[in-house]
Amino acid sequence: MQQVCIIGGGVIGLTNALFLQQAGFDVLLLDAKGIAQGCSAGNAGHFATEQVFPLAHPALLLKLPAMLLDPLGPLRIRANYLLQALPWFARFVANMPKARRDAHQRALSGLNHASLASWQKLLKRCQLSQQIQHQGALLVSESKNLTPLKQQYNAYRAAGIDVRWCNSAQLHQLEPLLSPSLSGAIDFTEVAHSTDPLALCQQLYQQFCHAGGRYHQTQVHQVIPGRQQQRLICSDKDIYSEQIIIAAGAHSATLTRQLGWQVPLEAECGYHLMLQQVALSRPVSSLERKCIMTPMQHGLRLAGTAEFAGLKAKPDYRRARALQQHANKLLRRLTAPVNTDSVWAGNRPSLPDSLPVLGQCPKHQGIFYNFGHQHLGLTQAAFSAELLTSCVLKQTPALNLTPFRINRF
Repeated sequence: MQQVCIIGGGVIGLTNALFLQQAGFDVLLLDAKGIAQGCSAGNAGHFATEQVFPLAHPALLLKLPAMLLDPLGPLRIRANYLLQALPWFARFVANMPKARRDAHQRALSGLNHASLASWQKLLKRCQLSQQIQHQGALLVSESKNLTPLKQQYNAYRAAGIDVRWCNSAQLHQLEPLLSPSLSGAIDFTEVAHSTDPLALCQQLYQQFCHAGGRYHQTQVHQVIPGRQQQRLICSDKDIYSEQIIIAAGAHSATLTRQLGWQVPLEAECGYHLMLQQVALSRPVSSLERKCIMTPMQHGLRLAGTAEFAGLKAKPDYRRARALQQHANKLLRRLTAPVNTDSVWAGNRPSLPDSLPVLGQCPKHQGIFYNFGHQHLGLTQAAFSAELLTSCVLKQTPALNLTPFRINRF
């Protein structure tokens, strides 16, 4: 059996491990913190296949100053990190012209279109199909002026997304516990969610181990490429493998730099707050508030805030607690945190063009990349793994990976 070593034990690494294992490879997972201890545990749980629009849009330029000045707003750059973040944001702005946005949208659409089917395939093989709830999702508006929401609706329809328009009465028929002040919504009928992303990852890991997969908890400090084997210098020992996959999320840039690639990867800190259970049946996002509420097994998860502060910065949990104000406006009745430990923070791996790095290393045989999925790691994990498995097998992947190559920057 050929050996493959995957650096990263989050949902990207786990799905890759399972697809490779099912293809006949001997797989070793490496992670310093443990299985699914980053964003794979704390994400919003939404398989957001509708999110095919890159984040870099000219309309954002006018909103950025006010957003960045609000310390508890949906987007923030910490003052002491501003100079370091400027090169990333310069690249972000450079991706705003229409030709680039259209190209990136096509690439995202290709990834997202097959993502849910790939998840269903993987979970069926693992006998875990019940881990995904197919209840759709809502994008709601509080404004009496529904023009911005209708513009969004038309944009999604033009992009080929299955959507349904809901007036206020139709919305509250779907979700009676939403605030009566909400005036309308877009119903995404073909998306899904997980009621416990961490449990999903843990069960995938159990399947991986049951089938003979191995895991070693260690920090990978250096990758040294070789003709026959790749050498990984870890905190406790050296590990050799014929092939490796770098799927270390926001920590991937350090390793790719050693291999000759300066990737503009930023650690975008996301937060969530767990509130007491509310009987919503699907994820609900707010057009104005830029947050999402997802019904989970252990409560209602609020997420959606983003902060640029660097990979080693301490979380500012005020940003998580501020999400309760949004829930109080979006729900019919007030709700409270589950307990005093209801906040979470984790670093999303964000690239300025909203596309992940996916494919084989152009310089070194036997080295592959699968990272940088930003807000769509859970959504795109299975299909990204399926595509990369084709690369490792030296087969033609089901999607053209040129837009995701590491040397595009």
